[in-house]
Amino acid sequence: MSQAAEIQDRIAAEYAGLSSKLQDAADFVAQNPVDIATRSLRAVSASSGLAPATFSRLARALGFDTYEDLRELSREAVGRKFTSFSERVDRLQAEEQEAHTPFVLRQATACIDNLRVMGDAIDTARLDEAVQHLLRARQRVLFGAFGSTGIAEYFAYLGNYVSSGWHVAGRSGASVSMAMADLDARDVLVVITKPPFARRAVLAAEMGREQGAYVIVITDTHTCPALMNASAGFIVPTDSPQFFSSYTATIVLIETMIGMLVSRAGPPARARIREVEERNRRLGEFWAV
Repeated sequence: MSQAAEIQDRIAAEYAGLSSKLQDAADFVAQNPVDIATRSLRAVSASSGLAPATFSRLARALGFDTYEDLRELSREAVGRKFTSFSERVDRLQAEEQEAHTPFVLRQATACIDNLRVMGDAIDTARLDEAVQHLLRARQRVLFGAFGSTGIAEYFAYLGNYVSSGWHVAGRSGASVSMAMADLDARDVLVVITKPPFARRAVLAAEMGREQGAYVIVITDTHTCPALMNASAGFIVPTDSPQFFSSYTATIVLIETMIGMLVSRAGPPARARIREVEERNRRLGEFWAV
């Protein structure tokens, strides 16, 4: 049994015998595994509107010695241990010598599995909330370092088709702080970071929260330190036989967000996309067929 299934089974087994308050706490634990895994008990209490002691009592009612034991199981359910790139190269080369399946099929299978896991585990209410903030925002600032740099660029490229006000922080040598200087509660900051975490990405999430922005963090493990400052955190699987993280599921998540934005933006988005296409035509951006 997986850790996630174990938590769900414990809740299901004890639910009928719980008090109404403990049932409310159990509902929150079941519906918000990322929050339980990544946020402090005080933060969970504030988000749920329930006292910290309620969650401690729930943990004992579910058979855990302490709330931290429940939290640790949640961490194991949503997270994974980071393995260095060099260690992954050793594993990749060893597996290649013994593998009977072509590498392309192993890579494709891993990506398909990542998509399946993401589809099963995604918190659709949290996704809906994040998209609504992106839709209403005055400006959206995106930051990704190392392998996530191009993903942030792609996100902004798609977003600027839909509406104005999409900016990539740290582009072409510009400082990240310059792009974040005017952030406030009207804005959204999107941070994309995978292990090994970029220091600037973690600090950007902290600065965004301090300035009142809605902070979206996309990562692949509960150990990501940027999650503690996230308004909405998404843990996306990145497993692959490669030595680096696979971004397939991350790209699908981003494309999903853009698709949801377009579907909700109405006539203004349709008019803007039409205008962008017309300007591209006049500038001769595309090869004429």
